Amino acid sequence: MVETHPLFYALWHNVYVRRDEYYKYPTDGLCLATSDGCIICNPKRRAEPEQWARALAHCLLHFGMEHFKDKEHPALWNMACDLVIEKFLSDLKFGAFWYDGALPAGINDEERLYQRLLNMNLKDKSEYAGFSTAGDKIPDILYENESQSHWYRKTLQWHKLFAAGLSAAVRSAVRVASGEQMSLTADPNESSRSAAHRAKQWFISSYPLLGAIAANFKLIEDYQICQRMQITIAAVSPALSEIYINSSYRLDDEEIRFVMAHEFLHAALRHDARHEWRDAFLWNVACDYVINQWLTEMGVGERPAGSLYDEQFKGLSAEAIYDRIVTDMRVYRKLATLRGIGLGDILPGEQNPSSDVDLDAFYRRALAQGLSYHQEQRRGYLPEGLIEEIRALSHPPIPWDVELARWFDDQFVPIEKTRSYARPSRRQSSSPDIPRPNWTISQAAMDGRTFGVVLDTSGSMERGLLAAALGAIASYSAARDVPAARVVFCDADAYDAGYMKPEDIAGTVKVKGRGGTILQPGVDLLDSAEDFPDDAPILIITDGYCDKVALRGREHAFLVPQGATLPFVPKGKVFRMR
Repeated sequence: MVETHPLFYALWHNVYVRRDEYYKYPTDGLCLATSDGCIICNPKRRAEPEQWARALAHCLLHFGMEHFKDKEHPALWNMACDLVIEKFLSDLKFGAFWYDGALPAGINDEERLYQRLLNMNLKDKSEYAGFSTAGDKIPDILYENESQSHWYRKTLQWHKLFAAGLSAAVRSAVRVASGEQMSLTADPNESSRSAAHRAKQWFISSYPLLGAIAANFKLIEDYQICQRMQITIAAVSPALSEIYINSSYRLDDEEIRFVMAHEFLHAALRHDARHEWRDAFLWNVACDYVINQWLTEMGVGERPAGSLYDEQFKGLSAEAIYDRIVTDMRVYRKLATLRGIGLGDILPGEQNPSSDVDLDAFYRRALAQGLSYHQEQRRGYLPEGLIEEIRALSHPPIPWDVELARWFDDQFVPIEKTRSYARPSRRQSSSPDIPRPNWTISQAAMDGRTFGVVLDTSGSMERGLLAAALGAIASYSAARDVPAARVVFCDADAYDAGYMKPEDIAGTVKVKGRGGTILQPGVDLLDSAEDFPDDAPILIITDGYCDKVALRGREHAFLVPQGATLPFVPKGKVFRMR
């Protein structure tokens, strides 16, 4: 009866009920509550089920109403608490009386009643006695200091569990009034899923910014899965659209709402794909600082204790925060995300190839529409930094080959072509007797129109990367009227391949080497070559597993695969192949 009532469900599943005959149980009463989260029942006392239910609910309310307080007269305080609880249970019409007589009039809150009892004489107090579940000899509130077996229950926030029960009872009453259910009983599915499912439904129904994101995610609260994946509180898998909540970690409704919003923003803002060449954990930490700052300003739930939050990073982007914390990695690697110490709560993974949904497109669309609905309905404050990121996501990043093409445009100004009769073009079939001029390029404009290619040919370079890079270089060179490029292969040594036509770079180059990676000799070879222009740019293609490269004021750029990191701070542009 107690467990199925929505008001008591949360409290009941956090107490420990004992019926130990060797324990100091109430000899003439039913049960009592101890400060370490236990209810001690009398195994020899017989009563009707309704009376036991009333007595157990009475003890639960001692926890929920936080009656374990130090008072000058504990017996009178216990008496006042018993009266308030019995008045509450009588109004609730729960269970049956186990005592004789009726409750006295004028019962309000515990403090006022306690003060009234202090000013009464012994004869007048007899009217207020007899409502303890432990009988007349001992109080039903026992301050247990010796038992250490359930010390952790002292840390529970009983008033929040009581508040959750009140909310569940109201929801159940509304369902009864609407005819959705027949009686006022706890929903076992809702209760067993804790606050996580209620928080998810709240996002879907009441928070349009993240409503579509929440609806698309599968909630996983399996303790064994979280334990196997080393998830202390929560984590998210954007690729699988799954959010993991460790049900064994105690969070109230407001804290679980904050945690879920945190994970939804990780996925929606594509933090899993945006780390690129950065350290995954430190990038996760930087994103946590940004998200927690936003959620605190927005007032979405309550930030759990120990969450990453620092006022010095207020107003900074994740990229800017990463650049700061990466200078002190020994400190920041010891921090804990919602997953745990040294573990990122953004779980890596790849999208199912058979999926019909493009995650990038879905997240962009869901956030953009959520932002529009949120602002139209005035659902709350949104930080300017979050709004800017959402709008920036609406514009997909420029592909690497387009960025490389723009770099070529900056290096090689288009040549103005002229018509000349020196080499006539084909005659038109309609007028074969009339010669027409052809487009020509002056030789002076072509002089010095070249660039250098330093190609990493070490064993770590993939053939697919080499083919894509060389193909892109060849096509852009031909499109921008670059007659030839100076190619140097580098592994443990530099191999000068000389000047090559664009079509030769793409198709007929035989890569030499495949040893270690030292790129500096290749750069020095081009700098010292007399037939290589001083203002010609150099494009360096590498996978990042190389030594430091120093260029002396020459325009240059790096072409590296997605996720690769260079062992030095590059001064030129870096194009990352996706």
